[in-house]
Amino acid sequence: MEVVSFFQTGGPFMYPILAILALGLAIALERYLYLSSTQRKSNKIWAELVPLLKKNDFDQAVKITAKNKTPMAHMLSYGFSRLDQTRRRNELETAMEEGMMEVIPELEQRTHYLATYANIATLLGLLGTIIGLIEAFTAVASADPAEKADLLSASISVAMNTTAFGLIAAIPMLFLHSYLSTKTARLVDDLEMVAVKCLNIVSEQDRRQ
Repeated sequence: MEVVSFFQTGGPFMYPILAILALGLAIALERYLYLSSTQRKSNKIWAELVPLLKKNDFDQAVKITAKNKTPMAHMLSYGFSRLDQTRRRNELETAMEEGMMEVIPELEQRTHYLATYANIATLLGLLGTIIGLIEAFTAVASADPAEKADLLSASISVAMNTTAFGLIAAIPMLFLHSYLSTKTARLVDDLEMVAVKCLNIVSEQDRRQ
């Protein structure tokens, strides 16, 4: 009941802060599930591709990347699509970079909203407190002198609830933003590593022929 009382006495600004928190948590959950799923699928695809590339079976590698919708498969398919035309490393690398530029926004999308929502929640909390203090001082001005101190302290206590709730909402969203940004950066690093490994395998196969 203390939580309900805390929320109810915080004033109308508690509701938009709660809405922002709920939206931020929903985005964080969606991004976490997507990034985790992408990581698992990418690892599986790469494990399937390595033996094929080492056997010079590029036709099967092309089929695997074509039927998969992961960012890694999309990036590699750009490079594999040039194998019939050229085996030059710089041209294949350029093609994969083009594919990577298309998939990186997909990996990063919506994550930056969390930092924005955290800032908005904090500012709404401060705004609610300021408005609450203005109302408190206005009420105290016309109150009985003997009751002013008690009335003012009670009003300030209630007004501070909004700032507290704004920070309660902002802190986890900032943490989630940092965590998801790091997770996304690791995926991007993995894409770059896979591209280099793939190019190295293709170059090695060409030297053997």
